[in-house]
Amino acid sequence: MTVSYSSFPSSSASSSTGAAAAHGGQTRWAAPDWEGLAGELSGNGFAVIPKLLSGHECRMLSDLYPQDEHFRRRIVMAQHGYGRGEYRYFKYPLPELIQNLRTALYPQLASIANAWSEQLGIEQRYPRTHGSYLKECHAAGQTRPTPLQLQYRADDYNCLHQDLYGDLVFPLQLTVLLSEPEREFTGGEFVITEQRPRMQSRVEVVPLRQGDAVVFAVNQRPVQGSRGIYRVKMRHGVSRLRSGMRHTLGIIFHDAT
Repeated sequence: MTVSYSSFPSSSASSSTGAAAAHGGQTRWAAPDWEGLAGELSGNGFAVIPKLLSGHECRMLSDLYPQDEHFRRRIVMAQHGYGRGEYRYFKYPLPELIQNLRTALYPQLASIANAWSEQLGIEQRYPRTHGSYLKECHAAGQTRPTPLQLQYRADDYNCLHQDLYGDLVFPLQLTVLLSEPEREFTGGEFVITEQRPRMQSRVEVVPLRQGDAVVFAVNQRPVQGSRGIYRVKMRHGVSRLRSGMRHTLGIIFHDAT
């Protein structure tokens, strides 16, 4: 199925429609237990939001992938040593659903990010709205949108990595699984590693269903130790797909140079 802008609006829609959609998104996505999620993020470096998107929304986003007009760049992972598979970066204006996700989720994540900065003794503080943060990114020369969609086929995988893109890095991001495990693909588990000082790395495999989102640390996070707070490095990736096709949506809150 081909999805056009008329059936899946972009963020350049009229101001009244866009404002109403954004307000609806903020109301809808205010439902998760953010206090509980903050605790999971601090304890594990990741947290799952079940059914952030509906099955219909997941299918609509997946159907955008072959449509060139929505994207600014396509990356074939094997050409860069990133793994196997491919992904595409969306261009501005973003599809409205993606724009609303970025706008609505940012304030809650910014509160967590500011708490992390304080714990780690970092001066960086994040403004209350995503629009204000993007102004900081653009003033620093980071003007290219970073939301992306990834596509994996049998035997594809994504090596452990971090999505940094420039000097300004918002410390949290999320991935939404758009495909249905077992029915559309097998394998392809989301994997997170935590590199602890003077210790072996810890690995987590995060089970997801269609529409579930995993929120996780982009680069580093604070951990309470016996001698105070220390920082650990985080990386994420995807294990080898054994069959089928897997689509995911990545929401990164800083823009790229």
